[in-house]
Amino acid sequence: MAVKIRMTRIGRRHRPFFRINAIDSRNPRDGKILEKLGHYDPLEKDKDKQVVLNLERVKFWLDNGAIPSDTISEILLKHGIKTKYAEEKAARREKAKAIAHAKGKLFTQTEVIAAQKAIEKTEAETKAKADADEKAKTEAKAKAEAQEKAKAEEVPAEVEAAEQAPAEEVKQETTKAEVTEEAVAEEKTEEAKAPAEEKKTEELIEEEKAETEETAKEQAKEPQEPPADEAETKKSNES
Repeated sequence: MAVKIRMTRIGRRHRPFFRINAIDSRNPRDGKILEKLGHYDPLEKDKDKQVVLNLERVKFWLDNGAIPSDTISEILLKHGIKTKYAEEKAARREKAKAIAHAKGKLFTQTEVIAAQKAIEKTEAETKAKADADEKAKTEAKAKAEAQEKAKAEEVPAEVEAAEQAPAEEVKQETTKAEVTEEAVAEEKTEEAKAPAEEKKTEELIEEEKAETEETAKEQAKEPQEPPADEAETKKSNES
């Protein structure tokens, strides 16, 4: 007869409670037991009271060839009882772990949680570094803008006057240009009038010349009368 040391669950729903029994391996889990060896209460807050074992009877059954389940082997190992089955299980576990690691896989939930935490930590550090770089860039940009603004505010009054001077110069040049345009227009008007006046003067000279010639011709045709003084003188001499 093969004897196994395993747990049998009792208790109500949501309130697990396990008895540790020595049982014939041919019987079902909840079948007839050979001997009660203790109990396991996972909801007990006191760790010392979670597992209660009759160690003498457990050793007796182990010495007589009883085979503990994997869970019972772990419980016994915590109480200082190391069995060959626990060693075989540990060896099998280490071998499976090595194979999983060789394939680049995680073996236990603890490793999964540790890997996830490492990833989260790396991501947090990367994000913090990126935020710090962005903050440094923003501060540098703000500082540069502040310096440029300060330089712009420190511009001397002469520079401001020089900046305002072009507008006045443009205004003066515009006024001068207007005056020059008016003078040019007047000169053009006078130049346009000059030929007309010269032409008119020439025409008047020609007309006067023509009248003078006509007057001279008429005087040449008429008999010349001596002047009155000469006539009277002549008449007195005759008397």
